[in-house]
Amino acid sequence: MPKEETELTVLEPTEAAAAVADAESPLGTAAQEGGETPAAQPEIVSRDEFDRLKAERDQLLDRLARLQAEFENARKRAERERVEFRDFATGNVVEQFLPVVDNFELALKSTGTEEQLRSGVALIVKQMDEILRQLQVNPIAAVGEAFDPRLHEALGSVEREDLPDQHVAEEIRRGYKLRARLLRPALVRVVSNPRQASE
Repeated sequence: MPKEETELTVLEPTEAAAAVADAESPLGTAAQEGGETPAAQPEIVSRDEFDRLKAERDQLLDRLARLQAEFENARKRAERERVEFRDFATGNVVEQFLPVVDNFELALKSTGTEEQLRSGVALIVKQMDEILRQLQVNPIAAVGEAFDPRLHEALGSVEREDLPDQHVAEEIRRGYKLRARLLRPALVRVVSNPRQASE
């Protein structure tokens, strides 16, 4: 008996659905019994072609798995670099404040007079202001300025006739900006001038 080459039939999804519908429908059965050929003939694929397509599919799946692994590795690397950069930036800032901490510790150990201690603390504050200026962190102007709710937070009001109404009379806590970005608003008391309010 001669050996025949095995043939496989490959159907496109739409063709497969049509073939199933034709097989199940009474009209399709009748049409086939009457000798009519269906509209779409299935494509015949040889075993060699099938094996080649299967190998190509396996290669594509392997490539996809490798790309997914590379993407995951890249994501983890980017996250690790982001954390390292944040730690590096934080370390640079903290390093600049370490001399300030040292000076505070020296002030605590000091046995000088109250005036000497006050003078030492004033120098430390000046040192901190200089570090902040180098980091482009600047204080927000407050006393005597017009009250600006974007920069100032009102804690209360003070009746005064020597300052314009709705201007800052007193700064309770200094506010700061990093370049143009507000870090925290200045905590202030606002002038309530009855003369100007009545006019």
